[in-house]
Amino acid sequence: MQLIGMLDSPYVRRVAISLQLLGIPFEHRPLSVFRNYDEMRAINPVVKVPTLICDDGTVLMDSTLILELAAALAPQARALVPAALPQRRHSLRLTGLALAACEKSVALVYELQLRPAERQHRPWIERVTQQLQGAYRELELAIRAPAPARERATIDSAGISIAVAWQFTQQLLPGLVPPVEHPQLRAFSADAEQLPEFRRAPHGPATYPVAV
Repeated sequence: MQLIGMLDSPYVRRVAISLQLLGIPFEHRPLSVFRNYDEMRAINPVVKVPTLICDDGTVLMDSTLILELAAALAPQARALVPAALPQRRHSLRLTGLALAACEKSVALVYELQLRPAERQHRPWIERVTQQLQGAYRELELAIRAPAPARERATIDSAGISIAVAWQFTQQLLPGLVPPVEHPQLRAFSADAEQLPEFRRAPHGPATYPVAV
């Protein structure tokens, strides 16, 4: 199968890391929805990343839906969502907050870095910034107890999503979510980024796999 999209997208990176942890081999094609628009459009007319081309040619998009398929393909010994209801509920809550942080970060990047300054709408920027900071405040509190696993054999979808979201926000919107005010998230992300699956798919323009 082929994973289409740049690793500077938190959603593409989330899939790349998860597929590795699930033991599912894939080829990575780092196409940009901006620089490679026509090539992307030929693969997926919606021009949305991540896009996954399955072995039978089926084209999927949306990281959560791609990972739903990956869970069905993965060996039974490895799962990224806990089976027990209390742990599953907590993991899903953390994942939802992390994906909300991703969504609001991407919205701000588009607004602040792609839209001309004279066309930016300050009330909208302030609203999305509040939502982004609210998501991270909730995550900072929620990962104190129980703390999410951060070892490669036990890290789950919530942990992957949190670390990927944090890295994206810090790289693209520095200072907007101060690390000093989020020590739990800062420490968790630092540990997760040292895992080989994260290092082989680093945030940025690289093509997976990066040698570690």
